[in-house]
Amino acid sequence: MALPRKLKNMNLFNDGNSYTGVAKSVTLPALGRKMEAYRGGGMNGPVKADLGFSDDGIQLEWKTGGLDLISLKQFGAVNASGVALRFSGSFEQDDTGEVSAVEVVVRGRHETIEMGDAQPGEDTEHAMTTACTYYKLTVDNEEIIEIDLLNFIEKIGGVDMLDKQRSAIGL
Repeated sequence: MALPRKLKNMNLFNDGNSYTGVAKSVTLPALGRKMEAYRGGGMNGPVKADLGFSDDGIQLEWKTGGLDLISLKQFGAVNASGVALRFSGSFEQDDTGEVSAVEVVVRGRHETIEMGDAQPGEDTEHAMTTACTYYKLTVDNEEIIEIDLLNFIEKIGGVDMLDKQRSAIGL
């Protein structure tokens, strides 16, 4: 019987700036697909057709302690991929001691920045939601998923899922 890999520690980088001691939490993006049910003649039930990524998009939610001037100065970025964030996580399996390096790189811009409660003598934090145009998941130096919405790229397990579509439309 094996134990799962559990997050033991993490860091966040914002445009190359380390948030060691500042990043409190990171909610990694949910990956969703837009599916449409189709049922034609001779079918005993619907089959969902894959229409690409979900209309909810790709979002990274994260919190920092204290006053985060870096993200505040990025608010209102004009470029849809103007902010680069990198999550680095150390996942350890307690039965073997094996450690996996997990990295999630995203590019996008901040959709919301919540300033939080301001009360003397109490903890303060900022909560950011970053709407992403780019996402890449790497585990132990193996690229697992890469999604580049602006450049029509989707690679899953090293397979270019959009190669034939790009070719069909002349890209």
